[in-house]
Amino acid sequence: MTLANPIYLLLLLLLIPMVWWHFSRLRKHEPTIKMATTAPFRKLPVTMKTMLVHLPFFLRMLVFILIVIVLARPQTRNAISKNEQEGIDIMLAMDISVSMLHQDLTPDRITAAKNVATEFISNRPNDNIGLTLFGGEAFTQCPLTTDHAALLSLLVRVNCNLQRQGVIAPGTAIGMGIANAVTHLERSHTKSKVVILLTDGENNTGNISPLTATEMAKNLGIRIYVISVGVPGYENQSNTEPLDNDTTANGVNNTNTLEEIAAQTGGLYYSAQSTDELSEIYKDIDQLEKSKLTTTNYNKRYEAYQLFGLVALIIFTLEMLLRLTWLRRLP
Repeated sequence: MTLANPIYLLLLLLLIPMVWWHFSRLRKHEPTIKMATTAPFRKLPVTMKTMLVHLPFFLRMLVFILIVIVLARPQTRNAISKNEQEGIDIMLAMDISVSMLHQDLTPDRITAAKNVATEFISNRPNDNIGLTLFGGEAFTQCPLTTDHAALLSLLVRVNCNLQRQGVIAPGTAIGMGIANAVTHLERSHTKSKVVILLTDGENNTGNISPLTATEMAKNLGIRIYVISVGVPGYENQSNTEPLDNDTTANGVNNTNTLEEIAAQTGGLYYSAQSTDELSEIYKDIDQLEKSKLTTTNYNKRYEAYQLFGLVALIIFTLEMLLRLTWLRRLP
């Protein structure tokens, strides 16, 4: 509650002379009936009426205080904050080919990618985020959603066993992964649409080439951030056995194509050779792609003096009734 005219509160200083005048007047008041002595009256019992002899005066003071408050115009404020959040639609396209099991990142490439992606998702509560997985073919692990708890539970289950078990085709279909992610963003109505592509190999299978899928993304205004993971040449020292017809375990990485994918769509290309570097890359993307938040405040004031005025009227009426009846004094 606020006061529109707080200057009127200075009138409360008048209470000091009013109280002084009241009690001074009582001491100087000439008695109506003069008696030789008042000693017998001192032995009379103290009644309720005697104890409340000053009540009308204090009621009058209370009325005065309430009138001053009315003059100060107390007001209540109804504040409405309207937050308009414009999030970003982000599709994570993650490579789950066998070579993602290499341990040049801690504890391995796929686990490091999952851990860093989990932190990235947790830091963007206003965004629609989805997850595309690809090996020799691509599929949607989670469509665009703001239910990040559900997304994270699906991300936890991501592994490279699908290729090992022959559930998905061998190879690395980067173009298919991009195309799958772009398909989800094509229906998006947000101004900012992003694909974060993470892979450790080059495109060696699939019906759609990476550059064809990139052209699709470019035409739809979708930026692609490309993250290449892995230490060059590490695969030659690794004991990971590739699946039949799967060259991704050799970790051949065509950086020229990956750089072109990012450049054509207005994104950026990154190379992560350690878990720390991968974490820093996601933090960099997080800073580049910020959600816009617009806050509009509506403030409306309501006059609240009416209640104080009503209470003052009731107390004044009570005071007058007491003065004229039960607490009436002789002139």
